[in-house]
Amino acid sequence: MPDAPGYYAQGPEALIVNLAARGDRDAFAELVRRRQPWLRNLMRRLSGDATLADDLAQRVFLKVWQKIRKLRQADRFAGWIKQIAVNEWIDHRRKQGTAWHEAYEDEAQAAPAQTPAAAIDLDAALATLSDPVRTCIVLAYHERLSHPEITELTGLPAGTVKSHIRRGSQKLRDALEAYGGAS
Repeated sequence: MPDAPGYYAQGPEALIVNLAARGDRDAFAELVRRRQPWLRNLMRRLSGDATLADDLAQRVFLKVWQKIRKLRQADRFAGWIKQIAVNEWIDHRRKQGTAWHEAYEDEAQAAPAQTPAAAIDLDAALATLSDPVRTCIVLAYHERLSHPEITELTGLPAGTVKSHIRRGSQKLRDALEAYGGAS
């Protein structure tokens, strides 16, 4: 093949996924190149920590490489990698001793209040939310997933997902209103 990296850059994702599933390292490198910015951003939004996000993204890609041969439908790669990413985030929090799925958003669990100037920064505002609330908010608004999809990805009950999104959204709105009122 003349210029493998250039060739892969032009190929449709399903083809690249199928080649990677057959052990083609150049094809997998192309998948990493295409998906890395999205994945790092997702993990940064979930964790609130750029360094941790890079570590988590690296772990996700390692798991993808180890499991890609089991993916039967290449056109479902986007959802499949998203599931691996969310599972990696949840597993990380569990290993830290955080029962994230049992945490509820309240002032006792929330991070300290940010100054109004910092509240405008979405990452700073997201950091004030508990892990499960932040996860639901990021998946709903950043990833544009439906409540049933979030329920499936996180294992949280549908009612919990809805309340996390409602309360988290309200907290983010309040932070933005506080910023607007400070001018």
